[in-house]
Amino acid sequence: MGALLPNDLHMSSYDQRYSPGGFQLMPPAIKTIIITNVAVFLLQLSPVGDLLTTLGALWPIGSHKAGGYGFHLWQPLTYMFMHGGFAHIFFNMLALWMFGAEIENYWGTRHFTIYYFVCGVGAAFINIFATMGEPYPTIGASGAIYGVLLAFGMMFPDREIYLYFLLPIKAKYFVAGYALIEFISGFGTRSMGSGSNIAHFAHLGGMLFGFIYITYKRNEWTVAQWFRKLKGPGKPKGPALYKGGGNKHEEASEEEIDAILDKISTRGYESLTSEEKRKLLRAGKR
Repeated sequence: MGALLPNDLHMSSYDQRYSPGGFQLMPPAIKTIIITNVAVFLLQLSPVGDLLTTLGALWPIGSHKAGGYGFHLWQPLTYMFMHGGFAHIFFNMLALWMFGAEIENYWGTRHFTIYYFVCGVGAAFINIFATMGEPYPTIGASGAIYGVLLAFGMMFPDREIYLYFLLPIKAKYFVAGYALIEFISGFGTRSMGSGSNIAHFAHLGGMLFGFIYITYKRNEWTVAQWFRKLKGPGKPKGPALYKGGGNKHEEASEEEIDAILDKISTRGYESLTSEEKRKLLRAGKR
């Protein structure tokens, strides 16, 4: 993904009080995902590595490999823990930490974990449909990580990211630019008959499912409301748990925010009401 650096990995005084233990540079889900990926990568370097990679990689439907291996139902999950080399896993895990740590601190470990796997498995399904008839498998956590990148851009759209540690660019433009590059690259490599387009569609799939998930959670829609949304106009009502801001006409006072933060410190983030969560996220954008 290139050399990237969020302008401010250290949170403001408000953000440092957001979770009971303050802002965690290595929150639980990020730590577990990184450790698991590293452990699997080391197994890939062992004598059983070739078999493990072959069984765990995401193969296109209808593809076959010597020995009878091909697509299996577990692969949309296991492919996320396979990597093709040290650089592949290093930059994936670095990007996961840089952009995911702040998201996990905001959303909580449970919601971040669900989001990560929704993006990764969603990326796999998009990739399966995009690569029918191809002989190439897909490995790597990039689909899920592109979903994390999208979440960062939606939660902190005006946060500056330093591209190659030199060029500042706002997160919303950075994410949009990456999505455009992946879209063009995917169709461009396909037109040239190259198998390298596989990862591009996985990346787009991760971002697509991430966008759907965040939109769903931010509006707190039910399945029935989704169908009504598809049928005609009208926006379902609901607080913005995953939105970088709440009702534009409501501004919580400092006393209210302090009370909410104290509640988190004593009872945890999940004890907040939807209204309190919306006020807290709205305050974080000020």
